[in-house]
Amino acid sequence: MVSRLSGLERKKAVWGYVFIAPALILLAAVAVYPLMETMRISLHEFSLLSPADRKFIGFANYATMLRDERFWNSLLNTVLFSFSSVALEFVLGLLLALLMNLPFRWIGAVRAAALVPWAIPTVVSATMWLWMYNDQWGIINVLLDGLGIIDGYQAWLTNPATALPAVIVADVWKTTPFMALLILAGLQMIPKDLYESAAVDGATGLRRFFSITLPMLRSTILVAVLFRTLDSFRVFDLIYVTTMGGPGKATEVTSMYAYKVLFKNLDFGYGSALAMSIMLVVAAVSAIYISVLSEREAERG
Repeated sequence: MVSRLSGLERKKAVWGYVFIAPALILLAAVAVYPLMETMRISLHEFSLLSPADRKFIGFANYATMLRDERFWNSLLNTVLFSFSSVALEFVLGLLLALLMNLPFRWIGAVRAAALVPWAIPTVVSATMWLWMYNDQWGIINVLLDGLGIIDGYQAWLTNPATALPAVIVADVWKTTPFMALLILAGLQMIPKDLYESAAVDGATGLRRFFSITLPMLRSTILVAVLFRTLDSFRVFDLIYVTTMGGPGKATEVTSMYAYKVLFKNLDFGYGSALAMSIMLVVAAVSAIYISVLSEREAERG
């Protein structure tokens, strides 16, 4: 009987692998193969200006990258953009999630309206902000000048001191609803009995927030921050539409630098090495977040 059951289990396992095989093949075709091909090209000196001169050079492109000041500047801009935007999105997303979790009459309309920025394609929202930042007739200048906050209209996207903060604001506006949605899902999983018991014991709203809400949201917050950090490290379309990496190199992130090397300089060897550097940074960030998340889960277990 035992051997018969084990035989049935083996047969089920075989059919399980058969059924997931198409998904694995598709994943390999759209993810693994392009990654391996990029890695292979990065080990070559390969320019479309002279494709016949392609030759294997090992890790020379990576050595060049480590000596490239422009690469380090783009990486610094990427880190500044990512951590600034994610930090602001977390704070605003948490506040928005707490608001959307309150029981009031128009809660459905509020939740729908809050998700509108996230539903707008990035290219469209970036174009909207490009117009709003216009130094001649942009609404940002009109409002701030009218309130007396600034003295005259400002060229927000062509000033090296304000270009990156301006792009960060545009990104925060679009992606805060995503952060709020994930945190809201975590809030709705917290048992109401905990709040009722704490209220009976005389705990204030602030005490309940720090003693119940935040501890219960740790895993949700880590997952939300992980998703947004990975997404922000790969930012491209927002920068492409608003500043193209300018003025100078003030907003040039690593993905934008890789794009310019690949499709403007047509240097596929070095451009592929830059693309792989983005993948390696994203993988490192993922590993750190996952290890922290695993530790949290182990503590809860």
